[in-house]
Amino acid sequence: MDRMAATRVVLARAGDALIVSNLGSNTYDLHALGHRPANFYMWGAMGLTASVGLGLALARPERRVIVLDGDGSLLMNLGALATAAAQAPGNLVHIVWVNGLWQETGGQPIATAGAADLAAIGRGAGLRRVVAVDDPDGLDAALARAMAEPGPWLLVARLHETGSHEPPPVRPIANRDEFMAAAREAPKA
Repeated sequence: MDRMAATRVVLARAGDALIVSNLGSNTYDLHALGHRPANFYMWGAMGLTASVGLGLALARPERRVIVLDGDGSLLMNLGALATAAAQAPGNLVHIVWVNGLWQETGGQPIATAGAADLAAIGRGAGLRRVVAVDDPDGLDAALARAMAEPGPWLLVARLHETGSHEPPPVRPIANRDEFMAAAREAPKA
């Protein structure tokens, strides 16, 4: 599955959800497809996207929170899956793009290029709503359920690397301030 096409599916289903995106490619694609105040772009915090999204979901239980993570980032913080399972925020949708690479450091292969299965790891951590997909239709169907039914959800999407490689012209402090204002808003009916 193409990363940019997958990101389009997420945006089509996001509604007024708060979206936290991992550094690099996930953020580049999200911004390239249309910046919105409810997007928080993580910079220089590899491995922490899952934790930031979980904290946000716990702080704002009335808002759906989507985490756009990468497999390399999640491998750096697998404990976040067990914490999400234990805390069980019903509004959390954690999406992991799996490309089997450390994309931002030169494309070196990582464990998900081999035997590591993040869906199985998520189930082993105690998450009950885990879906693995490898095409846009499967992602759309899984995301439709995840946006309508309580979670937490883990959607593991296998993809190949295409998309934007241009950093968005966003100042991190301005993004933080804009996002915090959007996160304080009540969800739209």
